[in-house]
Amino acid sequence: MVTGQRGRPRSFDRDAALGKAMFAFWERGYEATSIADLTKALGIGAPSLYAAFGDKRTLFEEVVTVYGGRYGDFASVALAEEPTARAAIDRILREAAEVYTDPAHPRGCMVISAAINTTSDEVAEALRARRNANLELFESRIRADVATGALPADTDARGLALYAGAVLQGMSQQSRDGASREELEAIAARALLAWPAA
Repeated sequence: MVTGQRGRPRSFDRDAALGKAMFAFWERGYEATSIADLTKALGIGAPSLYAAFGDKRTLFEEVVTVYGGRYGDFASVALAEEPTARAAIDRILREAAEVYTDPAHPRGCMVISAAINTTSDEVAEALRARRNANLELFESRIRADVATGALPADTDARGLALYAGAVLQGMSQQSRDGASREELEAIAARALLAWPAA
């Protein structure tokens, strides 16, 4: 009698699954992405999804971290590498134009667009905290330039940081509405005209 050996279960590629979940949330937003959407995107059943990631919110929190590492860290890199706040913001806006319109993934910034119409206070607050952390990095870099004289002493560091953040958020939405990379680059260039002279 020949006995069949039970097949070994396929290994679960967690990183690939997170990437697929990220694209689903990025495309639809947190609220509009259902468990059914996620199981379809990942190719697994709901019990497997819950076993691997917990609930939808826990999965989303992990996805946001993955997004930051893969697509959202260009701002902090530019702030660390560029010699002035102006050069950093210029680079951030130009790189945003590229990232936000890259056809390899959904358009815009997931941290900006995923919070639209969410009824989860926890999700909205977590995304708001991430965006505000970026604004604080902008403000800190601008204040450093004021201290060294690279920017005028009367520069409104908070206002300038908020302005840069507003341009980024607007570029994200414009990209989702169909703006091209070239159009976003033109917005970025125009935005820098408001930067204070040294």
